[in-house]
Amino acid sequence: MLYPIGIQNFSDLRQGGYVYVDKTHLLHSLYRNGKYYFLSRPRRFGKSLLISTMQAFFEGKKELFKGLAIEELEKEWNEFPVLRIDFTGKKYSSIEDLYSMLDKHLGAFEAQYGIKQRYPSMDLRFQTIIEAAYRCTGRQVVILIDEYDKPIVDNIGNDELVSTFRKDLQGFYSVLKAEDEFIRFGFLTGVTKIGKVSVFSGLNNLNDISMDARYYDICGISEAELKSYFDTSVEQLAAANGCAKDECYRKLARMYDGYHFHRRVPGIYNPFSLLNTFQKMEFSEYWFETGTPSFLAEVMQNTGYDVTRLSHEQADSTLLTDIDTVFLNPIPLLYQSGYLTITGYDDLSGIYTLGFPNIEVKHGFLTYLLNYYTTAQKGTGNLLIRQMGVDLRTGRPDDFMKRMEAFFARQNYQIQADVEKDFQYAMSIILQLLGEYFTVRTEDASSSGRSDISIETPDYVYIIEIKKDESADAALSQIVEKAYDRRYADDSRKVFKIGISFSTRFRGIEEWKVAD
Repeated sequence: MLYPIGIQNFSDLRQGGYVYVDKTHLLHSLYRNGKYYFLSRPRRFGKSLLISTMQAFFEGKKELFKGLAIEELEKEWNEFPVLRIDFTGKKYSSIEDLYSMLDKHLGAFEAQYGIKQRYPSMDLRFQTIIEAAYRCTGRQVVILIDEYDKPIVDNIGNDELVSTFRKDLQGFYSVLKAEDEFIRFGFLTGVTKIGKVSVFSGLNNLNDISMDARYYDICGISEAELKSYFDTSVEQLAAANGCAKDECYRKLARMYDGYHFHRRVPGIYNPFSLLNTFQKMEFSEYWFETGTPSFLAEVMQNTGYDVTRLSHEQADSTLLTDIDTVFLNPIPLLYQSGYLTITGYDDLSGIYTLGFPNIEVKHGFLTYLLNYYTTAQKGTGNLLIRQMGVDLRTGRPDDFMKRMEAFFARQNYQIQADVEKDFQYAMSIILQLLGEYFTVRTEDASSSGRSDISIETPDYVYIIEIKKDESADAALSQIVEKAYDRRYADDSRKVFKIGISFSTRFRGIEEWKVAD
């Protein structure tokens, strides 16, 4: 089986014999039931391939759709003039970068339709092109715009440049409404949803299907599609990794499934990670490795976001679909970028619960944040967690604490300029990462009170109490006095008690003690 990794052209995919997960019934539904659409999905989720598929359909290339759902659904197969604008493949560092990209696309269209006069503004040129395409062909125009928001996303944090991009793009996109009579279909994709009050001002007929249950699986791969198209691949993957087929399916789900784009629909698999896993026959963090979420970390830093909330964040639908408040709250950006997803919903309050979609995202993002919020030894977070995991699994609490002490001793706490908060964040991240391997509880309630941390492995239990500017003995005494270990009295596992003294003066762990 040929896997279309990196192939975003529908014609190349179909003619090259690559596996194609048929989404064309959804394309047909969009075409027959509406006119202007917007779709937000994380990077490498197949948005560009979807745009290319639409282009081939509207250009009447019926031969490419042989055997697909739309071949039977569509009876007319009309050919429309298609104007496709692609903002990918370029870093937008100035307004000139935007102009050059638009000029490239518009110049090609002007040559195609014999337009000699060029107006000074991009929106007037775009308007002229639409009308010319209509006159030349006698058919309404199809407009496809891929990654419309990239100039803005590239510059999050640069308020002045973002404002300039928004103003210019607003004028450009407003052409869609002004030229409505000449347009048959319009489709825009992006990672984020910039609110209608900014970029999409005046375009009030744009149907946002990002959280529409009918189109939840228009990008990505569903569980049913995984089993229908890739069952043989899963069987081969299982054999290559020495596990049963059912276990392989479960591991694929834990690693790459779990994206929810509506509160009532099943999860979606990351297609990029899934296809790479099948091609290479091994599990890895393929999606995360292709992009560094530095802009997200910067937004979280600038807003003072509490990283301890990442696995149980809450939001309403308005917040999830708009990043205009990004400088006050990074949650919309985290959700739309694919780092958080819907994990629960309360019908009475209309409040969504958010969390990590899967292990790949959780592990990759938290490891990155650990290296970001702690300034020493960049890139060593993953190794640190694995070493700590070995220490805990083999019953070596002293080695575990030596690594912890050394790690925090090397930090200069420049991120939040708040030593206690930085310690809290870093500790929370470490514990969440360890939670991939063991049962980790914070503020663990018992009949006699709440211990700060408890970690359970198959053979050992660790009860941890942290005291700020007090002795490790005081921390240990609290574990004993409150009898935090009572719940494990009938447990066959060995219980270790760990008392930690965190010093705001020395900006790290001053001392620790272990007792069993």
